[in-house]
Amino acid sequence: MNELELKYGCNPNQKPSRIFMRDGSDLPITVLNGKPGYINFLDALNSWQLVRELKAATGLPAAASFKHVSPAGAAVGLPLSEVDKKIYFVEPDAELSPIACAYIRARGADRLCSYGDWAALSDVCDAATARYLKYEVSDGIIAPGYTDEALEILKTKKKGNYNVVKIDPDYVPAPQEYKDVFGVTFQQGRNNFKIDESLLTNIVTQNHDLPQQAKVDMIVALITLKYTQSNSVCYVKDGQAIGVGAGQQSRIHCTRLAGNKADNWYLRQHPKVLGLQFVEGIRRPDRDNAIDIYTSDEYEDILADGVWQQTFTVKPEVLTAEEKKAWIATQTGVTVGSDAFFPFGDNVERARKSGAAYIAEPGGSIRDDHVIATADKYNMTMCFTGMRLFHH
Repeated sequence: MNELELKYGCNPNQKPSRIFMRDGSDLPITVLNGKPGYINFLDALNSWQLVRELKAATGLPAAASFKHVSPAGAAVGLPLSEVDKKIYFVEPDAELSPIACAYIRARGADRLCSYGDWAALSDVCDAATARYLKYEVSDGIIAPGYTDEALEILKTKKKGNYNVVKIDPDYVPAPQEYKDVFGVTFQQGRNNFKIDESLLTNIVTQNHDLPQQAKVDMIVALITLKYTQSNSVCYVKDGQAIGVGAGQQSRIHCTRLAGNKADNWYLRQHPKVLGLQFVEGIRRPDRDNAIDIYTSDEYEDILADGVWQQTFTVKPEVLTAEEKKAWIATQTGVTVGSDAFFPFGDNVERARKSGAAYIAEPGGSIRDDHVIATADKYNMTMCFTGMRLFHH
């Protein structure tokens, strides 16, 4: 099949709409269920590239959770801790494969932003992954294959309309890309730049300590950024993106946004949050929203009399600003990646507040010396990769 007609483009008024192959060859995808739309396919094809490259670079199963052509999260398939299982709503007796762990962690980076996501898997989707997805609000999934059991589970979502796309893992895209804007065609070479550990040898700080897990985290950050709308900054810990700041015009705003998301991810592990007692039968999105409000400055919106009873069986104690600050200060071992150079040391200062110990960025600013000095002040390890990763 060379083309696939779509209902409409980005918006309902943008018709006709289709995806097709310019060279007349067959599309590398097969729709197994549902009817994906224009933005669905943008998410699917971008997210597939991310997980495919992440698997190739780390040797580990990889997953991503995409919304509006940027990852809300990405991760490799490392085992879940008991705390992970609790904050990601994993059933205690659930079977967890490596690819299931990868997706659970990818979605867990920012569960609010992953609401209605597009899921991407580097490996065949198994029943363990499908069973977890069954109870999450999601628009669709792309993977190189599906077990029979997984496909049957996924076909029950969204009243049978859940979008399931299979992609040919051996497909190689054309070396040139084209895009029309206002009737003008843009052409560029596809970004085939390979991200691996060889990119991490130029350590510019006094501290040269770069353990293997930090290298993996740098790779996760950089490949995530390669498929994130620029400007972008990504915080990673233990092979999992924990904060992605996408599409900001100011670098420091990216760093703050991603850092705030990383802080929110860590606050979900605070004992007061883990101890929240929810009413029976509460939906996962409602739990996510409740936790987000509870840990924010707007906590009164959910703790007011007559309101909290709709969500909790016992009224929670306030998680004070002092408690939040003290908890976030215990975060350590975080890696931060940037798709372009840090122009000022303020980005390093902000990253440090969210536990950053390792930084990977291209370098090349006229103030590199100031950025390096700021990293040295906190005994961080920073690599200059020499490669910008803008994505538009």
